[in-house]
Amino acid sequence: MLRPLLYLCTVMALTGKCLHTEILQLTSSVWKITIKTFNHRKIFKHFRSLKSSNYFQKKICRVIKLELFFAFLTTFCVSTPAGAAGADICTVTGPAVIDFTGRFSPVTDLCVYSMLSDSSMGFEVFATFRERRRRDVSFLDGVTLKLQDPAVQFHLQQGGRVQMNDAQLNLSSSGQMLHGVWISKDTTGVMANVTISNHTIYLFFDGSTAQIHIEITHLCPNVTSLFKDKSKKENCQTQYNDFPDTSINCSLITDHCNILKESPFSSCNADIDPAPYINACSNTLCKYPSVDGLWCHFLWAYARACTLTSRASLGDWRPADSSPAAFCQDKVCSDHEFCGEKISGGTGCLCRAVFAYDYKQSNTLSEPTVCRKNSGSVTLIGCLLEERGVDYSVLHLNDRSCRGEMDQENHMVTFSFDSSNSCGTEIMNNGSQIIYKNAIKYQNSSDIITRQDQFYMDFSCLHTQPETKIVAFNIKDSSVVVIVKSGEWNYTVAMKAYTDPGLTHALEPTTGVVLNQKIWVELTTTGLDANVIAVETDSCWATSRDSPSSQPRYDLIKNGCADPGDQTVQVEGNGEGTSNRFSFNMFQFTGSAGDVYLHCKLQLCVKQGNSCTPDCSGGAKRRRRSTRSGRPAVISLAWTQ
Repeated sequence: MLRPLLYLCTVMALTGKCLHTEILQLTSSVWKITIKTFNHRKIFKHFRSLKSSNYFQKKICRVIKLELFFAFLTTFCVSTPAGAAGADICTVTGPAVIDFTGRFSPVTDLCVYSMLSDSSMGFEVFATFRERRRRDVSFLDGVTLKLQDPAVQFHLQQGGRVQMNDAQLNLSSSGQMLHGVWISKDTTGVMANVTISNHTIYLFFDGSTAQIHIEITHLCPNVTSLFKDKSKKENCQTQYNDFPDTSINCSLITDHCNILKESPFSSCNADIDPAPYINACSNTLCKYPSVDGLWCHFLWAYARACTLTSRASLGDWRPADSSPAAFCQDKVCSDHEFCGEKISGGTGCLCRAVFAYDYKQSNTLSEPTVCRKNSGSVTLIGCLLEERGVDYSVLHLNDRSCRGEMDQENHMVTFSFDSSNSCGTEIMNNGSQIIYKNAIKYQNSSDIITRQDQFYMDFSCLHTQPETKIVAFNIKDSSVVVIVKSGEWNYTVAMKAYTDPGLTHALEPTTGVVLNQKIWVELTTTGLDANVIAVETDSCWATSRDSPSSQPRYDLIKNGCADPGDQTVQVEGNGEGTSNRFSFNMFQFTGSAGDVYLHCKLQLCVKQGNSCTPDCSGGAKRRRRSTRSGRPAVISLAWTQ
């Protein structure tokens, strides 16, 4: 004899009608249910005879699936609204939730929602919603299964990635059992199921749609404790309002969404009400562009719900036999990106609207240029390039061999130059600024055709011309080192006196120097790039007091050249590198106590051929100085700023 429940299902298959109003009471120690009978009185009498049988009482409350239970109630015309969605499926797709009662609710914020929970069993399912192309439309972005015992979380993420706590899982269609959760992955998405007490919960996620399907292993438990709407939310982000998309034809969108009422979907309409899916479809696509396969996601979601709860066939429509491959499966995007359709075809990592907003408002594709002393770099936003159809690999600097490097984690593309590789950087001086000029470009003129737009983006560093520094010493100490900071420039200047042209015998405080003795002075810098910058000694002069502006004043170097009034002055290497030197014969000021302070004015010069080397071919009127002899002068050096 067939089991009673299977027998009832067979009757429905044979007759398909509910005509009589006679009531059959099927009572056991566990449950009670009222059904209408069919017009087959023989079958009706047979079930009445089974009413009190031991077989019925012992067997009917054994393992029966929840979806069969609801099919049983609906089949036998219990007063359940026609077309009501089965109470064992919750569908989340895009910004829409179709809950266990078949009710559609739009998600209008960027939050993490608790979709399903059983606190007594320590189980909860969370759904994370984030934006994509618009800041004011949220999409399902990830699902988390949280177990309290053991304390473990399974994070189902974009691209089919799954993490258990912080560990990335390597999944396949064969599946794994981890802490009581069976989890697997195939081309359609990720599946996870867990049995807690008398509930078996199946979760499916393909990156766009999640469906929670529940099976109950007894007919009598309090199932409503699991059926929670999105009542708890956390980790909400700022909400925004973007301008409406006036290009969207909402009437046409609604017509497209109503296809769920037509064949082959109509064969399932009696079991799964299409209205909430249609509302979800039109509500979303009337304000968000129909891209990234979004319209199809609503159709697939409905078709999959039908395959889980309905015995109706969707005919030869593909979802009836197999599910589509998950959109962007195994495509890994950064946190500020989502996977979408590129304008050139195929999929790529595009910028989320909140992240991209400031860049688009300022019409830029990059972060601000980073300029340092002898180097520069600029970082392009990879997802903005994808959005515009720009292939970063074809871009280059002035030197075509200098290409961008992509960070594989955040997809940022960085172009740079430095002193070891200038990448064709042009260095200029406009009088107030030192300019390092380059460009990121793609200008293909050799190929017959090209599918890349011409691309040119200026890439320059502007440094304020370093302030003129006056370095002074009186001849009492041996040497001095001064640290110079000006904008991006940070270097040191050293000034030291010697008694020999080889600069091997430095003047010390105890060194005795007589008048008219030749002295060599070297000015050196450290921290500057000799390939780019030259140091020019613009002028040097002596005073009898420590102030550079005091009088009397005696000039040794003027305009980078030896003062023609003093034939003992010789200047070497001025403007050729990061150091230079000059020499003169020792003197003292007439009528002074003997102290002499030497001041030198230095300038940095961007090397452009010989432009940093002063032209000393001209002459100038000379000034005389005292050369009278007398007691030896004690000379020492000390720097002042």
